[in-house]
Amino acid sequence: MLIPATLFAQSHNNDVFTPIGKYIVKGDAESLSAWFDENLEISVSSRESNASRSQARHIVKNFFNKNTPQSFSITHAAQKANMKYALGTLDAGGETFSVTIFLREKDESFRIQQFKIERR
Repeated sequence: MLIPATLFAQSHNNDVFTPIGKYIVKGDAESLSAWFDENLEISVSSRESNASRSQARHIVKNFFNKNTPQSFSITHAAQKANMKYALGTLDAGGETFSVTIFLREKDESFRIQQFKIERR
């Protein structure tokens, strides 16, 4: 199941935040994790850690299970050389969260290096 999402990630480098945003609003941790690097920095509700892709998928899945996403929008995005960055707003579980996504190009595709979800 990860292979199609990974191929999608690789073939749509120019607009990476569109599919990432769709996975966030759907609460689809499995598809979102296809964008994760092998190891990444993850912070959910002020709990920060360095995690493997599978650990990060589990952390995000638990968050989505407790906080069902209602809407997500990118409020700011920037790109420089081989890096992309976005800030977003997530309404989930009756609360509003800030989402930070930092990607770096790796092996001709972009991978999430840092993913943060924080209460506003």
